[in-house]
Amino acid sequence: MEQKVKIFLVDDHEIFRNGLAMVIGKLKYAELIGEASSGEQFLEALENNVPEIVFMDIQMPGMGGIEATKIALEKKPDLKIAALSMFGEEEYLQNMLEAGACGFLLKNITKSDLDQAIRFLNEGKNYFSPELLQYFTQRYISDKKSEESPVKLSDRELEVLQLIAKGYTDAEIGEKLFISQRTVNGHRANLISKTGSKNTVNLLIYAIRHKLVEIE
Repeated sequence: MEQKVKIFLVDDHEIFRNGLAMVIGKLKYAELIGEASSGEQFLEALENNVPEIVFMDIQMPGMGGIEATKIALEKKPDLKIAALSMFGEEEYLQNMLEAGACGFLLKNITKSDLDQAIRFLNEGKNYFSPELLQYFTQRYISDKKSEESPVKLSDRELEVLQLIAKGYTDAEIGEKLFISQRTVNGHRANLISKTGSKNTVNLLIYAIRHKLVEIE
């Protein structure tokens, strides 16, 4: 990466922000271009300073991360926003994803995990902390649906599902499987529909719960 990835950090806890900023500063390919302690501050800064990746706290005084994410993406659709979460905030993650966030990270993230998250997000992939995916899986493991046999998927759909689980974009999946991006989009839509999922994250939870894929 010749040009540094521009990152913005939004969190109301100064000590946490400082710690994360220090870690980002050690990544040679990344540059922290701004910080904010509330959604309002972030949106104001966004008028003059546009990052590529935003790490967004969910609960903050004033405007929280969910509303700030919605507004920011309406103004700058190309932003890649990932939710910052602590254990116990899982109920808000669905709302963040519906607002347009493309991933979620636990606040106890390690440097190597943060490095992978930034690289994934910068490449247009989703990034989910494995612990949170495990939480979702365990949370719904006792649901009646989990006791049912998984829906029958074609070999091609299973191939697409496995690559989605690995974080590949539709364009990358198309290249790997020698099919068009439009065809991949169709497979993704069919997978979401067949499994009764609301979005890609729900689809991954379903797939993990029914052992259709393995998350590396």
